[in-house]
Amino acid sequence: MDHPTLTVPLREDDCGVLRVGESRVRLDTVITAWKQGDSAEQIAENFDALDLTDIYAVIGYDLSAQEEVEAYLSENVRESAELRAQFSSSSQIGLRQRLLARHDRTLS
Repeated sequence: MDHPTLTVPLREDDCGVLRVGESRVRLDTVITAWKQGDSAEQIAENFDALDLTDIYAVIGYDLSAQEEVEAYLSENVRESAELRAQFSSSSQIGLRQRLLARHDRTLS
């Protein structure tokens, strides 16, 4: 008996982010909710753009390819932290420059 091959409903967007099905919901959003104890049904209720069968397929993918999924999630966390650090330092530099310029104007 041949069994159907299930495809994982993931697509990569232009920024390299994995999205579930045709939605804008990220893979990490679904996996994080599931690992925090939400059922597939609860996730579907919280994200009405998701199809319940897609959620189950993504959870199954996580269970069968845990190392790959964890590597992807870890890389996302690392990149996010790096971007936050860059934004924070560049924002503070810009803020400092604006404050100094304002201070100089008040002195003149």
